[in-house]
Amino acid sequence: MSKLKVDFEREERVARVLLATPKANVIDMAMMEELGSALRDLKTKTELRVMILGSEGPHFSFGASVQEHLPDQVRSMFKEFGDLLRLILELQVVTIAAVRGQCLGGGFELALACDFIIAEEGAAFASPEIKLAVFPPAAAALLPVRVGASRAADLVLTGAAWPASKAMEAGLVAKVAPPGQLDPVVDAWVGEHFLRRSAAALRHAVRAARLPLLRALEQDLPKLERIYLDELMAEPDAIEGLRAFLEKRPPRWEKQGEVA
Repeated sequence: MSKLKVDFEREERVARVLLATPKANVIDMAMMEELGSALRDLKTKTELRVMILGSEGPHFSFGASVQEHLPDQVRSMFKEFGDLLRLILELQVVTIAAVRGQCLGGGFELALACDFIIAEEGAAFASPEIKLAVFPPAAAALLPVRVGASRAADLVLTGAAWPASKAMEAGLVAKVAPPGQLDPVVDAWVGEHFLRRSAAALRHAVRAARLPLLRALEQDLPKLERIYLDELMAEPDAIEGLRAFLEKRPPRWEKQGEVA
């Protein structure tokens, strides 16, 4: 069964790509492969101006599969996910993440790779990995570019959730839609800003606007992934945190010897 839905609208000038495994829309390897294939197909659409990345159900995404963060799968998962982020950043059309509900972990990182985030009131953004004794390499690379180092540290180090209003104040969210109005607000914004623009001009402009994000992905993400894979995953606490989450129990950290 497909984990994704792709539709073309407005005379093929807009592609709407939906994560389609509600309510959690967990981004596992199967979804990554399907989304990667869809993005590669979009590269061939010469009239395309905008790609809207949205979701079915009440939430954008609860994040990447925790099971696939365990040592036997995490290296291949990171490669697939990194390739996916590069595909988004290399797509030569305007990209918009349309977010409702929870936007967590890997789902948040997908949104961070888009040019704009438009969020419904009540949406929340978080990188909760620290609570599992790990950290989010892609968010750690992209967030400082999007919101600055101090705000990035708040999200990465505390696992705090930002409501849409706070994310907008920080410059992360471009617009907040009233409850139940996310799709109309996104569609109106796309019509106002992009549909009458030259497709050729947009192709070049998005390359220029994304240069800092691409630089972070190319230079910083590989270093962060090495820290995660070669150093963090050698720590018993990292494995304990992931397994405790999967087993729905409190973690027991090795050094403290106490239940968290």
